[in-house]
Amino acid sequence: MAEGSGTRRHRALLSVVELGGYPNFESLYRQYGFEPLVVNSVRKAQSTLRREQPAVVVAEFNVDPNFRDRTGNLESLLAGIQHLPDTRVIVFYEREHLPHLERLRQRFPIAEALPYPVQAAALEAALQRLTGKRS
Repeated sequence: MAEGSGTRRHRALLSVVELGGYPNFESLYRQYGFEPLVVNSVRKAQSTLRREQPAVVVAEFNVDPNFRDRTGNLESLLAGIQHLPDTRVIVFYEREHLPHLERLRQRFPIAEALPYPVQAAALEAALQRLTGKRS
């Protein structure tokens, strides 16, 4: 239903969970008015981006030394998101990969970056900054 018609419109949040190892944050996403769409690969995320224009994408930054021309799959995803100027990106990362992430941030807009172990309170604070509201 369209916004302004009396029913609150759900905004999509695309969660890309390739490796996981952190809590399921779907209920937190819903608290902020998002309808979570969960995929388990960047390839599936890219396919989803062709059909949806999520308000937020939450993705893992997994450095892969086997890639010669980029640091990992996140780079491909961020390139696709560039065509969605209203989509904000939250990245989960390993602290030792921060230098690689900072290089990515010079090329792509990343709204928030949260180190592992990802704490619900840190993610909630990031969602508050992105949405301008409290749960």
